[in-house]
Amino acid sequence: MSENTAISVIDSVDIQEVTGTMAKIGQFQQVVQKQLRQNLDYGVIPGTQKPTLLKPGAEKILMLLGLRSEFEIIDSTRDFTAGFFQYQVRCKLFKGSVLITEGLGAANNRERKWIKQDPFTIDNTVLKMARKRSMTDAALTVGSLSDIFTQDLEDLDLEGEKVSTTRRYATDQDGTISKAQAKRMFAIAKGDADTVKAAIGEKGYEKTSDIKKTDYDGICARIETLLVNPPEEEKPEKEEDKPVDGDGVTAEDVANIFKNDTPAQE
Repeated sequence: MSENTAISVIDSVDIQEVTGTMAKIGQFQQVVQKQLRQNLDYGVIPGTQKPTLLKPGAEKILMLLGLRSEFEIIDSTRDFTAGFFQYQVRCKLFKGSVLITEGLGAANNRERKWIKQDPFTIDNTVLKMARKRSMTDAALTVGSLSDIFTQDLEDLDLEGEKVSTTRRYATDQDGTISKAQAKRMFAIAKGDADTVKAAIGEKGYEKTSDIKKTDYDGICARIETLLVNPPEEEKPEKEEDKPVDGDGVTAEDVANIFKNDTPAQE
């Protein structure tokens, strides 16, 4: 693509629409990170930088997006003489009848995990692995999740690499919110610092820099609620409504009362 062509493509983009889309992608990534569980939906292979998305996790992502999958074997080898089996599978994701994206996956019985096994007993396992890899590839693409998970070594749930049960993967939901997220809260509150202060105070925070990412969505929702239904301000008590404190009356006060009640001499 030439530089002029690239510029023309950028010029044709609706920046506000792109900004909204990017915000939705970020929100969806946060939902995924909250819903998926380590060692069930994703796992950590020792020596890798990102967690590996597992089959249950990929299925949950498709469910969250309301997508259905279709699989197609685009290439295969089943050589019973040489004992070699390989499959290449395409996974198509649909929203209704509309094709959204595709993913590809391949597997063969000469991969390191199966090299010592009887090749004639794992033909179906190799096919399932290729199928699963294609679905994971498609799920990561459609959910824009490649910066969070990897699919290069996603073999943990099919008797492949062993998952680490001791190392906890720190997702983006760990730690405190960013400055950009803090600014977004004030934007939601339309610049009303008192509303932000009230919302974070209900969660026990005094400063936005202390807010945990796990509380961020709830606070934003609370800010929106407070804008619609602001809390009623406490009205100061009128002087006549204040209760009389007997302990506060002095001897001088009593003397003045009786002095005023003494009838005038004729």
